[in-house]
Amino acid sequence: MKKLVVLTGAGMSAESGFSTFRDAGGLWEKYPVEQVASHDGWLADPELVNRFYNGLRRQLIEARPNRGHELLAALEQHFEVTVVTQNVDNLHERAGSSRVIHLHGELMKVTSSRDVDNPHCIEELSADNYEVQPGQKAKDGSLMRPYIVFFQEAVPMIETAAREVSSADIFVVIGSSLQVYPAAGLLHYVRPGVPVYLIDPQPVSTSVEGITFLRKKASEGMEELTQLLCGRQE
Repeated sequence: MKKLVVLTGAGMSAESGFSTFRDAGGLWEKYPVEQVASHDGWLADPELVNRFYNGLRRQLIEARPNRGHELLAALEQHFEVTVVTQNVDNLHERAGSSRVIHLHGELMKVTSSRDVDNPHCIEELSADNYEVQPGQKAKDGSLMRPYIVFFQEAVPMIETAAREVSSADIFVVIGSSLQVYPAAGLLHYVRPGVPVYLIDPQPVSTSVEGITFLRKKASEGMEELTQLLCGRQE
């Protein structure tokens, strides 16, 4: 079974009605990114940051996986699929994808502000209990914070993602502008001769040659990609 590695960005979740950095009118537009998504922002006002992510979780709970998520999950019938996502939502998992690497953290999880990646301090929130209260503590007694990779922080899963990409038989990018690093650099780990597909309705600038561009939104692009890939399988 061939190995398919897929990098997904904000455009993957846009059809699900989940706000992204790029959306006009979304929650992101109401606050400077530095205030709610940076390490300095967290240190300056943790209560504001937790309140902001409480709002994002409320929006995520109401969102549903779109056809693009579902089609990607269905490709597991034909390929060994690994999803590497820049998104912090859980829509891939809810659609049925079984192997998802989150580069920028997971919105429905919280952790210690003293030791962010300590597995004993990472807790998953539920739709019935998704808000972090002011002053709420993690298991180690430090302030509870979102399990999100803030700007100014290292991306701990990038090496794992790079290893996956370097062993891919097919590489696909969906809904990413390839402007956010280090995720955008994953394209350079693709082995020579490996087919690369990029699904996005907007033109994406890259120095990498030989990419097949599908200028469509995630769901429509995944319909076409499924036909291309599964036709190749037959």
